[in-house]
Amino acid sequence: MGKRIPEPYRHLRTFAFGDSPALADELVELVIKGIKTATCSTEDEPNTSTPGERWVVLDGRGEPRCVIESVDVTYRRFNEVDAAFAYEEGEGDRSLAYWRRAHQSYFGRLGRYSDDMMLMCERFRLVEVFGDSPPEGSFELTEPGG
Repeated sequence: MGKRIPEPYRHLRTFAFGDSPALADELVELVIKGIKTATCSTEDEPNTSTPGERWVVLDGRGEPRCVIESVDVTYRRFNEVDAAFAYEEGEGDRSLAYWRRAHQSYFGRLGRYSDDMMLMCERFRLVEVFGDSPPEGSFELTEPGG
């Protein structure tokens, strides 16, 4: 049996990033490490969000890994996404060129890509990471000033 969602978060909607287990794992790790603080989706996707809404993020096996909270949601066309947003998405080298290639490929696999497609661009913050051990690359303060 897999991990259970902690009681305070069982009422929240769940989702996984990407369109494959491997991509879901890669992207949730970026969130847990604090690198990925934004995401986008097509404007008509069922996982649209509103500021203040919290979500349980699942990994590629459908296991709950963390909770995020939407901070800001804007709508813009694919070709209007800027370098700052691409950087906050945290993928690859974090450049706009990388973002465009990766997302053209992703939306193309979904049969949805066009250069002027409308996207829901969401910024979020990490609320809580689930699990017994700290994520890789994190640190624990063991003594004052340590």
